[in-house]
Amino acid sequence: MAYIGVYTCTLEMPWVSSLKEKRSLVKPVAERLKARFPVSVARLEGLNSHGWETLGVTTIHAQAQWVEEILRKVSDFVATEGDYRVTNERLEVLSLEDVLGD
Repeated sequence: MAYIGVYTCTLEMPWVSSLKEKRSLVKPVAERLKARFPVSVARLEGLNSHGWETLGVTTIHAQAQWVEEILRKVSDFVATEGDYRVTNERLEVLSLEDVLGD
């Protein structure tokens, strides 16, 4: 059996005045996540908003505990690595069987 983990969070930065400035805060964190952890990262929502953005991070492994541990480390990393406020965090670990409906 395999497990899929999904972590999402909203990054708020109301002081940002341009998309370029926001991207310079968010994109390096997303790239460092991919380099440091065995995860995939996507910028999901708020791409055209100055003050916020939602990140999605996912990983898959045979052990649910490993998936949860990696995503907790991801959460800690995101919280300490950027000039933004992390809100609306969500971490889910699902079995692949549940996702596929088998």
